[in-house]
Amino acid sequence: MNSALIVIDVQESFRQRENWAASSNPDIVDKVNRLVAAQRAKGELVVWVTHTEPGTGTVFDPERGFNRLIEGLEPEAGEPALTKTSHNAFTTTNLQQLLTQHGIGEVLISGIRTEQCCETTARVASDLGYEVTFVIDATVTHPIEHRDAPAGRSLAEILADPRTLTTDAVIERTEYALAGRFARIATVEELTGS
Repeated sequence: MNSALIVIDVQESFRQRENWAASSNPDIVDKVNRLVAAQRAKGELVVWVTHTEPGTGTVFDPERGFNRLIEGLEPEAGEPALTKTSHNAFTTTNLQQLLTQHGIGEVLISGIRTEQCCETTARVASDLGYEVTFVIDATVTHPIEHRDAPAGRSLAEILADPRTLTTDAVIERTEYALAGRFARIATVEELTGS
């Protein structure tokens, strides 16, 4: 079965936020590059996706200049590079058409954020009939504030709040939510042997 590695939102925008200092996987570039190398060695598809929010003035606004892959990631000629404006990589792109054109039956999901764009893409892919492999240690997340937390707190305040969901808790929750329902959970080492 043909597969596609989908690299989601591993972009400079996230490194511009204060919470990058508390990210679960600061070596994401190394993990993604290992997956990309394995995928290319098999002659399989790699798809690069970035997120944009035009006109918002945020770090995702293309006018700010951060909507680019983190240094060290480099698509090869012919590898699709898509730009999305939704959480999942399908709704506002031609990803499904691309996968159909390439005869893809399995997608491997990696990127930023574990529980947001990556998990949402995995769920949509599953609903569309793809076999989904969620490469858990090739994703990144950040601590999540409680829904009732006051806005505008510093990272130190967020981390000190006992109601804040830790990155380990976010990752565990994602594994539990996806495994056996929407995706197979795997690690970079399991998929690449290194």
